[in-house]
Amino acid sequence: MKVKNLKGTRWKKDRKAVSPAISTVILTGAIVVLLLVTIVFANNFLSSRMTENEFSAMKQFMQTVGLQIDDVAWIPGRAQTIRYASKYGHVNFENDTLTYSVYLHDGTSYKFFANFTTGILLFNVPISSYTLGNNYYERVFPSSSSFLQKGTSASTSYVFVVEKLPMPDGSYIRIVVAPCIRVLNSTLGTTKYFRFFLPVLVSGKHPRFSQSVTLSGQFVSVKTGTGNAVKITVNFPRESFQKGGFNEDFFKFESTTEIFDVPDGSVVEFYSGRVVVSLGLHG
Repeated sequence: MKVKNLKGTRWKKDRKAVSPAISTVILTGAIVVLLLVTIVFANNFLSSRMTENEFSAMKQFMQTVGLQIDDVAWIPGRAQTIRYASKYGHVNFENDTLTYSVYLHDGTSYKFFANFTTGILLFNVPISSYTLGNNYYERVFPSSSSFLQKGTSASTSYVFVVEKLPMPDGSYIRIVVAPCIRVLNSTLGTTKYFRFFLPVLVSGKHPRFSQSVTLSGQFVSVKTGTGNAVKITVNFPRESFQKGGFNEDFFKFESTTEIFDVPDGSVVEFYSGRVVVSLGLHG
């Protein structure tokens, strides 16, 4: 069939053109696909931002846990519960991950003085929810990565972020609270005292009734000696891959050996505060 336009020119009817009904279906389908893609992208973007914000908040939470450990460790019988809210991650405790060995120099050589083994706290987020890349590392607190901190305001906890893969307990980016040592000095009469403080974290009960960490100070021990230098080394009882992979590369301390010189005749006191860590103890 042929039709005329306004100028009288004959146009041929295109019998191969798509009908209006089919065109509508195609356009509708394309719009639906675009909407679905947009919704999926928006959900993924929103989830990523929420996880990132939560992770940043948990860095502050773990720093607070580190400060609370220092408050609890030196007061036997004191307990403190710190609560958190997390959709993507969880707090875990790993026992016997750091061993600090202390040696005193008697003027001739270093003699063994004491050993202290402690656990660590970790906030773990699966890398399927949030990741910063394998071998990522960030110091949170304090600014120095030495396990020996000096001064009255020094911390007894080292807080850092690490993503190290693979690990046998799972693929996580972690915020870690690792006990470290604080040293203070004072003078009484003519005698100089150098006091070292280390919280020793041990595992308690973990009912996980709620998202919380409970710290309980159990007792404080002190060991006294004399010398003209103190050498402290840190070892990693669970450094092999099969036992957890918590090795030197995981903690990235500035050094695994610290030497602290003291004047001849100084008294060295090493305080260790035993802290029981329980997860989700209170509902």
